[in-house]
Amino acid sequence: MVVHIVMFRFKEENKEANIAKVKAMLDSLPDKIPTLKSMETGVDFSRSERSMDLVLTSTFDDREGLESYRVHSAHQEVVALIKEVTLESRVVDYEKEGH
Repeated sequence: MVVHIVMFRFKEENKEANIAKVKAMLDSLPDKIPTLKSMETGVDFSRSERSMDLVLTSTFDDREGLESYRVHSAHQEVVALIKEVTLESRVVDYEKEGH
């Protein structure tokens, strides 16, 4: 199993609305992308200096599934919006042991 985690820091302009829109778009992806086995999104409440604003954790059967997700048109639509409304993102992809 492959786990894909991404954290985003949003621009201040329309921040809350943009977080909500991106979250809703991300949450709709499991119904659109067959290789996406699970996805969870969360909005930060601590608002500390170290905090990012939004996180997604998704799983795939294998690296090929992650790649299919990456290039899928529904994912690319979200990516385009994310690039407009965020300041930065961080990602971790790893293979979960025992799967």
